[in-house]
Amino acid sequence: MAEIKVTTERCKGCELCVFYCPKKILRMSPEFNPKGYHYPECLDAGACTGCKTCGLMCPEVAIEVFK
Repeated sequence: MAEIKVTTERCKGCELCVFYCPKKILRMSPEFNPKGYHYPECLDAGACTGCKTCGLMCPEVAIEVFK
């Protein structure tokens, strides 16, 4: 099991993390960050394999994955 940490203030809502997640456990939150963008949230942390694809795809370096 892995933990996904999103620094919501950095996110610009590009959705690359959601698109490339192989387990499809990320979605864009209905909430907004201080910049006015939706940010990703994990739907099922127990299903995360810790592959770090979401963090690698994030152009804002807003996602960290911890195993």
